[in-house]
Amino acid sequence: MTFWIISIVLALGAALLLARALMKGRIGSEPPAAYDLKVYRDQLRDVDRDLARGVVSPDEAARLRTEVSRRILAADAALTRETDETRPHRAGPALAAFLLVTLLSGSVFLYLNLGAPGYADLPLSARLEASNAARADLPAQAELMADTPEQMPSDPNISEDFLILMEQLRTAIEKKPDDIQGLTLLVRNEARLGNTRAALRAQNRIIELKGAAATAQDHARLADLLISAAGGIVSAEAETALRNALSKNPEQPEARYYLGYLFLQIDRPDAALRTWDSLLRDSPAEAPWVAPIRAAIGEVAARAGQPRYNPPEAAPALPGPDADTLDVARDMTEAERAEFIEGMVAQLSDRLATEGGTPAEWARLITAHGVLGNREQASAIYDEALGVFAENPDALSVLRAAGARAGVAE
Repeated sequence: MTFWIISIVLALGAALLLARALMKGRIGSEPPAAYDLKVYRDQLRDVDRDLARGVVSPDEAARLRTEVSRRILAADAALTRETDETRPHRAGPALAAFLLVTLLSGSVFLYLNLGAPGYADLPLSARLEASNAARADLPAQAELMADTPEQMPSDPNISEDFLILMEQLRTAIEKKPDDIQGLTLLVRNEARLGNTRAALRAQNRIIELKGAAATAQDHARLADLLISAAGGIVSAEAETALRNALSKNPEQPEARYYLGYLFLQIDRPDAALRTWDSLLRDSPAEAPWVAPIRAAIGEVAARAGQPRYNPPEAAPALPGPDADTLDVARDMTEAERAEFIEGMVAQLSDRLATEGGTPAEWARLITAHGVLGNREQASAIYDEALGVFAENPDALSVLRAAGARAGVAE
């Protein structure tokens, strides 16, 4: 209500000032020519005083009187014209009333279309308080997954051989529930089949078995599964997984990516923008989270009050295999393809060891060994790369992100 009172008073004040000018027909209390007449009459009296004091001669006084009198006649004629021209117009009251109504109704119309009528004031303290309340009241994972089936229907695009192997893997895990390597395979493949409940149980089991040795990557993978199973919503359990990952490695990229979504969920676009901007600067162009961040960060920046924000430039993606190489790999068996990939990784490793390379190439090699499960080699190459680029902070950021993806940057 205070806003409306202030707005109406200001609109009325402006309208009344303009209406007064329309009603009066001129600006000021009298026309300019009236002021000139007063000055010229004073000059005539000055001429008489100067003549009496002997300052001017009678002839000079007569000449001055003539000149001043001529100016008086001209000013009197101008006064008559100004009085006629600035006389209030008959339409003045109507124009004043129209102006008053237009200003008041226009102000109301603009506010109703551009403002937020009916909403209370939202100072920063209230918004932060509401954000903290939303964070404290994140939905539970069980609630978000209430309609998720235990097992998804079979995908016709999945081969029968793969499904048979999956049944064998499940049986093997039932017999050896503490097999971390087998559980890791189970997580990956159950998630591929869409069986998120099974994938979550296996990932939780991995973290339980590892205990304090569970890596940031382990917790980030759990958060990824939880958020994917909840349709992109960050639950209380997912936030805990994200915090666990970041406590072990503040540079863990997947956790930082999902942390941005958490900030958006609790209405903190400013924090989401800072998180994603920093992640973009630390990530190679081919990182899987770069494209979705770039697609959304413009809107996030606008919500954060930075409509002119420009995301940082991404490093150019490294060239991959050519079309002929991909055709050859497509016709290989699984064993031949794995051997072929390991050969390409070995070639890159040899080249970097003998000729050196860019931070992005070292990061690709670290990530490749992590994907292949060569943790010891990934760790050794990661340590070597940190030594090579010890004086380059930007390169170290790229390498740490790759080390986090490979699970060796703890």
